This record gives sequence, structure tokens and C-alpha cells, in this order.
Amino acid sequence: MRHCTTRTGHAGPSAKAAGELILTTHQLRPSERPMRHYFLLLIKAAVLATSLASCSALLLAQEPSPLSLHQAATIALEKNPLRKAAIADTQAASAGVREARSSLLPRLTFSETAMRGNDPVYVFGSKLRQQRFTVADFSLNRLNTPTPFGDFDTSLGARWNLFDSFVSWRGVKRATLASQATARQLDRTDQEIVYGVVEAYYAVLLAGKEVEVDEHALKTALSIMDRSQARFDSGVAVESDLLSARVRVAGRQQDLIRARNNFSLAQAQLNMAMGIPAESISKVAEPAADRSFLTPVLEELEKQALTQRPDLKRIELEEQAQHQSVSIAKSSFGPRVNAFAGWDLHNPTLFAGGGGSSWLGGIEVQFDIFQGGAKRAQLSRERALQEKAIAMKQASTDAVRLEVRRAYYDFDANRQQVEVARAAISQAQESLRMNQDRYDGGLTTITDLLGTEDAARRTQNDYWQALYRLHTSYANLELATGTLNPQSPVVTP
Repeated sequence: MRHCTTRTGHAGPSAKAAGELILTTHQLRPSERPMRHYFLLLIKAAVLATSLASCSALLLAQEPSPLSLHQAATIALEKNPLRKAAIADTQAASAGVREARSSLLPRLTFSETAMRGNDPVYVFGSKLRQQRFTVADFSLNRLNTPTPFGDFDTSLGARWNLFDSFVSWRGVKRATLASQATARQLDRTDQEIVYGVVEAYYAVLLAGKEVEVDEHALKTALSIMDRSQARFDSGVAVESDLLSARVRVAGRQQDLIRARNNFSLAQAQLNMAMGIPAESISKVAEPAADRSFLTPVLEELEKQALTQRPDLKRIELEEQAQHQSVSIAKSSFGPRVNAFAGWDLHNPTLFAGGGGSSWLGGIEVQFDIFQGGAKRAQLSRERALQEKAIAMKQASTDAVRLEVRRAYYDFDANRQQVEVARAAISQAQESLRMNQDRYDGGLTTITDLLGTEDAARRTQNDYWQALYRLHTSYANLELATGTLNPQSPVVTP
């Protein structure tokens, strides 16, 4: 933290002018000195006020602005490692689409081969390919025991799958569906990240309120202990009352220590949810406590979830991709037609040349007659996986319906509990005040007073916990319906 220091009389324009006035003051007549001295004090005061204003502006500029929930969600969608992993999955799936499409294009190859030997067949063929064969090479001695011969083969080859019973086309469609499925999974990951930020953000707010409640409870316990001390000193209370009050103070101190540690932990959890270092310090902006959310209709929420949940869309796309896998397994029984071509240049040396070139092209038709039942087993496997995908789709649909209902009833219960908890706070505070007066008048015991104080503290904690659950349960309801995003009402008030 920077410190601002204001000194009057340092080497600056204002100080220099003030010094000149001081010199001038000593040269004035006695009757003029009071007026000049008063004027000098005004200048010093103005310089001091300007310096303090600049220092205050600097400190305010250094004060970090509170972090809103929308800002926290935006940061999380940029830095959370889970989202980076999901993005990597989408990139890998996109690469899979390009890989599948490459099977529709021809393959071109280049090779350079250097060989040397005296194998009769090799020498005979190499001389023919280099177009260096002569009549003398028909001699039996040269044919049977040729001298070592070198051959450098420069080769260009091409191969194109003209027809494979639509295996390649269906592979492209399967890869495209898989890519779309990973994109839907990215959307679901974004929603889960936003929900985690909402939960962690309100956990920080709740922990801060619990610290305030425990601080107030400690002050109340100290006040009760002072009352007990006064009554004990005056002889109207027994020592056990004072000891009970001291025990309550110790308990409240322990609660405050625990609450402060929980607040620090909640801040670390929020930082981790945003994808920033856990030791970062961010002051959260507290939203309005009295926020109302629209109460939706359960049937509409279920329909919305079945049409908008990204994970359900992902499962549906995966089921369609598995259907393409079954079609690919069926197509593998069909014929394949390939075109191929090649050009070769054979030289006796690598750079000198002096050899010959040749080319070859053709079309082949392939048909697998028997492969030990491997293709039938593959088809059975893909059909079983398709049945599994269909069953998982139905199970996921039922699970989403139940999840929506659970989130709806949870939100409805928390909405009602907030109203009850808010009304209980004022009643508990009034009861505590009345019991303090009754204890001062000797009309009640310390046990009743401490019980009332504990009830007042508990009602405050219950209210803030109910408010925390209200916001998180609404966010969970939007997560269950697949509509949670940084622009949702719970994220952006």
C-alpha cells in the first residue's frame, strides 16, 4: 500500500512562495505584520488541503472495486480449467471430423529408395527398369552370377477409394455428430461452472454475514457478562450466574474464530471456482437482500428441460452417432473399389541420372469372403451399444424430470422459509430485550437470558442461510432446466 506524506516547506512552488512571504514578513513594518502573517497561514492551509485531497484520491483509486456475481461468472468462463478441458474436447472432435473427411480424398505418396546387391533377379529387373539391359546381359554367367549393381528408385504413388459401400460417408456423419455432442457438453460445462460460481459467491456472502452475526453475538454476550458482574458485585446474583455468562462469552469467541476461518475458506473456494489463485483477495459486492424471483410452473419447467438441456441433446446426438456406427458395420460387408497409379524413376546413381522411368495404373475391386466372423461380431457389438445408448437416453430423460422436480420443490421451500426467518428475527430481538430487562429486575434467571440470546443469534443465522439457499436453489432450478447463463436473473440482478 502506498503512503501519502504531506510536508509544508519542501522544495516546491508553493513552499518557495511561502518562504518568500516569510522573508517579506520580516521586512514589513510592525503594523503590517499581522495581516501578512494571516495571509501566509491561509496559503499554507490551502497547500495542505490540496495535498490531502490528492492523497485521498490516490487511496480511493487503489481501492479495488467490489466484484459482482456477473463479473465472477465472466472470469470463470475465461479461466476455469474445466472449461479449458471442455474446449479441448471440442477441438479434438473437430479434428476428428477433418480426419474422417480425409478418407474421401486420394492419397499421394513419395519415396526414395537406394539398393545395391548381386541377387540375380534383382540385378536383372533393375537393369530392365533403368533401361540399361543389353544382349550381353543374356550370358548365362551374367545371369547366374551378376556383379553387384546399384539402383536408386524415385517413386510417386496415388491411391483413391472410389467406393467402399458408403463406409467413409457414414464415418464423416458419425464424426460430425460426435463433434456436435462435444459442443453440447461444452454448453453444459459452462452452466455447471456458472452454478459453481453462484454457489461459491453466495457462500462468501453467507460466511461474511455469519461473521457479523457472531461479532454481534459476542458483544451481546459481553453485555450480559457485564450485567451479571454488576449484579454479583451488588449481591443480588450468585457467582454461578457470572460464571455462566463468562462461559457463554468464551463460546461466542470460539464461534467468531470459526466463522472468520470459514469466511477465508469461502473466499478461496470462490477463487478456485473462477479459476484464479486461491490466495487472491476479492471483495464481493453484496446484492440486494430482498430479491423476488418469479415462481414458475412445474409442468412448463419439465418441458423446457427436455428441450433445452445440453446434456440431453448430447446424449441424443451420441445415440445418433451410434446408429451410424451400426450402419458402418453393415457396410463393411460390401465391396470396395480402389483406383491406384504409380510413377518410378530408376537410376544407377543418386544424382547422375542415366536411368529410365515407368508408370503403372489400375482399378481393383475388393470383397472380403471370410474373416473368421470378425465383421459379424463387430456388427453385434455395435447393435448392443446402440441398445445401450437408447436405454441411457430414456434413463437420462427420467433423471432430468426428477431433477427438475427436486429443484422446484427445493426453491419453493426456501422461498417460504425466507419469509418465516425474516419475521422470526424481529421477534427474537424483542424477546432478548425484554429478558434483559427482566434479568436486570431480578425477574428471570441467567439461564433464560442466555437461552434467549442463543435463540436471537440462531434466528439471524437461519435467515441468512435461508436467503443463501433461496439464491442457490433458484440457480439450481435454472441449471436443472438448462437455462442458466451469465445473463440469468440470479447472476445479473
